[in-house]
Amino acid sequence: MSPEQLKSLLSDLANGQSTVEETMAKLQRFPTDALSQDGGVVARLDTHRSLRSGFPEVILAHGKQFKHLKGIVKKALEHNNNLLITRLSKKRITKLTDLFPELQQAAGTRCLYRQTSKSKGDGLVGVFCAGTSDIAVAEEAALIARLMGAKVETYYDAGVAGLHRLLAAGELLRTARVFVVVAGMEGAMPSVIGGLVDKPVIAVPTSTGYGASFQGLTALLGMLNSCSSNVTVVNIDNGFGAGYVAGLINRR
Repeated sequence: MSPEQLKSLLSDLANGQSTVEETMAKLQRFPTDALSQDGGVVARLDTHRSLRSGFPEVILAHGKQFKHLKGIVKKALEHNNNLLITRLSKKRITKLTDLFPELQQAAGTRCLYRQTSKSKGDGLVGVFCAGTSDIAVAEEAALIARLMGAKVETYYDAGVAGLHRLLAAGELLRTARVFVVVAGMEGAMPSVIGGLVDKPVIAVPTSTGYGASFQGLTALLGMLNSCSSNVTVVNIDNGFGAGYVAGLINRR
C-alpha cells in the first residue's frame, strides 16, 4: 500500500464515502500478506514497505522455485502497487509474461515490472558504465531509479582504456544530482568520475573480466579503495541497490 493509497482510503472514510467495515476489509492484508503452499507459509509480503520506505518490496527471483515465484507474483499483483521482479532467466520471463500480461520487461535487463504510479523526483540521475558488457547491470540501476521517480540519462562504454570518451558527457557530468557508475575489470571508472564531480557517486562492480578479476572481487576491492572521497560502493552486479539509493538521493 502506497502513501497515496492510504491517504485516499482514510479520506474516503473521513468524508463518509466509505464505511468502517469497507475500510477494514481493504486493510485486511496490511501490513503483511502471507502466501501458503505445500501445507505452510512460504512467503510473507511486506505490504507496508512502500508506505514505510517509499518503494514496494522487490521480488528476487533467483533461488526461488517457480511455483513459489508464481504465487508471490500473483499475490503481489493483487495489491495496486508498483512491482519489480529481478534476476529472472529468459525462460522465466517468458513464462511470467504469459501468465501475467500486465508485466513489462525492461530492455537489456533480467527484470520484469509493473508501474501503477510515479513518485516525484525533480533531479537527474546519471548512469555510466565502463564497457558494453556492463550494460545489463547499468540498465537495472536505471530502471529502478526511473521507477522511483528520477529522470535518468545513461552514458555507456566510456571506460578508462579510452578516457577521452568521457569528454562528450560534459553536460551530464555537470547537471546530474547523483551518479551510478558501473564497471568490471579493475573497476577504475568510479574513481575517475568521482574526481570530476561534486556529487555522490555510487560505484557498482560487475563480474565482467578475466581470471584475475575473480568474478568482480577485484573491481569491488578497487572501488572500496577509491581515493575519490565522494565514491561509495554496492555489492557485485547490484544494479538494483545502486539505482535504489540513487533514487532516494534524488528525492532529497
